[in-house]
Amino acid sequence: MNASSIDRITSDAGEVDAVTLKITERTKKIATDGTPVDELVVNVGPSHPSTHGVCRVITHVDGEIVTKAEPVIGYLHRGVEKIAENRTYLQVVPLTDRLDYVGSMYTNWAYSRSVERLAGIRVPERAEYLRVITCEMQRMASHMMSLGSTSGDSGATTAFIYSFDIRERVIEFFEDLCGSRLTYNYVRPGGVSMEVPDGWFDDILAWLPIARQSLSELDRLFFGNHIARGRLKGIGVLSAEDAVSWGASGPVARGSGVNWDLRKHDTYSVYPRFDFDVPIGSNGDAYDRARCRLFEVYESMRIIEQAIEQIEPGPIKADGIPRLIAPRPGDAYDHIESARGSLGVYLVSDGSPRPYRMKVRSPAFCNLALLPMLAEGHTLSDLVIVLGSLDPVFGEVDR
Repeated sequence: MNASSIDRITSDAGEVDAVTLKITERTKKIATDGTPVDELVVNVGPSHPSTHGVCRVITHVDGEIVTKAEPVIGYLHRGVEKIAENRTYLQVVPLTDRLDYVGSMYTNWAYSRSVERLAGIRVPERAEYLRVITCEMQRMASHMMSLGSTSGDSGATTAFIYSFDIRERVIEFFEDLCGSRLTYNYVRPGGVSMEVPDGWFDDILAWLPIARQSLSELDRLFFGNHIARGRLKGIGVLSAEDAVSWGASGPVARGSGVNWDLRKHDTYSVYPRFDFDVPIGSNGDAYDRARCRLFEVYESMRIIEQAIEQIEPGPIKADGIPRLIAPRPGDAYDHIESARGSLGVYLVSDGSPRPYRMKVRSPAFCNLALLPMLAEGHTLSDLVIVLGSLDPVFGEVDR
């Protein structure tokens, strides 16, 4: 890896509740050598901390070994793409906050870029810089959430606290910026909603060295720990070929050595003006995916520092945008590099003030599809590690 390039499961027969339906069930299978296998089916989730949201995994186990894992999604489906057809283009922005609710700035930005492409809106330069700064901070917060949950899944409580301490500071910066801690509604078609408060940039620059030190300690305490390495290394190995074939993106693909980052390879906004590296792994296991996220936080800090140094005074919103945006009939697609990968929004306009059709390309959905392949042959406790290493957010998966 470089910056450039358990628990035994036992179950007794008994009653089951109406929420999780059938908790356990035994089935008979025949192994390849003709011997019968006593298989246990365990429902993991949908209401369980290890599933990182409302995901249900129908898990077939032979003893402690997972023979089949079937993710069941839809528990958080709210029909956002359909609701958008009955909202104006600006009214859809708060809905995008509820997709990837761990990275709301990204979903705001991806949708806004698609609207801007569809309506021919030119974004002021200062607004582009503010988008980059806030979204790179959002990447830091999102990756800290992922690393914190990974450490928690593997029993490293201290690393969990370190990760969430960094995330909490980013959230406080966002609260100072727009008054919200989770769903921001900050990036909007044509620019951003408001100017930064006085001293905001100075506070960020003063905090970044402290965050770097915390990251170094996290790297040493967690990724250098023998137990953590044993829990993560060799678990959920994904080859580069399979990552590409399955449409994986973000740290999931880069952990397998796929050198693809939209900020570099299909660049947008003002990213060409910044010097930063794309961390990639070599083994494609849960360890490499988590370490990629750690190194990406370092790179986000570099981008933020350069952006703050380069940003100039100017308008933060495009001139002349009406409250009812009514693009000419047509369609548009735009995508950005979110914390989970390639996040895209496809919009179709019929000339009215409301989208005729909206479709979100969710990187979390594509990455989650890898779970059955990666979990097979591991223990049930390793299944939790594999799922966490894919970093799904089910608001975006289910939509």
